[in-house]
Amino acid sequence: MEKVVLLADPKTDAFAFAEKIQGYLKERRDVEVPLLELEVSKFRNGELGMHVPENLRQKKVYFIQSPSKDPQQWWVELMLACDLIPNASAKSLSLVLPNMLYSRQDRKDQHHVPISARTVARTISHGTKRIITMDLHAGQIQGFYPNTLPVDNLYSFPELVRHLSQNYLSELESLAIVSPDAGGTKRARALLSKLERLEECETKFSFALIDKSRSGPGEIERMDLVGDVEGKNVLIVDDMYDSCGTMCSAGELIKEKGAEKLFCYATHGIFTKGTKRLKKTFDRVITSNTHYRDSNDVEVIDVSGMFAEAIYRATKGLSISKLFK
Repeated sequence: MEKVVLLADPKTDAFAFAEKIQGYLKERRDVEVPLLELEVSKFRNGELGMHVPENLRQKKVYFIQSPSKDPQQWWVELMLACDLIPNASAKSLSLVLPNMLYSRQDRKDQHHVPISARTVARTISHGTKRIITMDLHAGQIQGFYPNTLPVDNLYSFPELVRHLSQNYLSELESLAIVSPDAGGTKRARALLSKLERLEECETKFSFALIDKSRSGPGEIERMDLVGDVEGKNVLIVDDMYDSCGTMCSAGELIKEKGAEKLFCYATHGIFTKGTKRLKKTFDRVITSNTHYRDSNDVEVIDVSGMFAEAIYRATKGLSISKLFK
């Protein structure tokens, strides 16, 4: 991996995530990859400034951006990086975006609204060689990017399955996987497929979903459970925790239907309203560290190794999809 460097803002949790990537490459791949600092500053009127003190000439730069930042600053910093790094004579720029912000607005769900995910794609594609992200809200977002710009959408389920098998093997013997809405059915079935391959578990897992109708944005009028959860442990899976209202309402409904233990997992732990209601509803709340959460109130799975492996494979011209088989 000659001339490969990692780049991150040391004032954010992205730097610690980058350090984990660097550590994985050293320990598991015996590769030394420098980690450089990106300096972000603000003018008095709030405009952002950006500077990289180190020489980037002919370097293959992997910029790890922090989704914990204000979404607007996250976006502007990406656009500035897409100008700064190529103009610093870097050989290539790859964006590592553990959580792709603005991905929820991937279509027009009413008249006169933007398709924000498409707009993000247009503004960060120029000068970018590759994008590495995880568990996109909708896989079709990859289609907003040019054919010449690969978007590697990593899946966190292998790490989730490993975590469950190592810590909750006995609870897996009677487990139902539940999607909190029809849109997440494919995601939930993908996890189901991974669990069924576990050699340590001989049980046949089941599947259910929540059918819901809305009276307005963020307002659920009705929820119905499609499937049987009586007497079973249940794991509800989604791509992100935001306000967690839907997740908690789904958990309460499932409990009413006779479920035993309740687990929930979502890759991106934003938790805009905290975790109090989740902890009251579910026996176990699990997320990943794509949003860099460091807390004792939820279980956090480290997925930095998957990003490190993706970076290694992309640089070496190896298959990334084999990570998930």
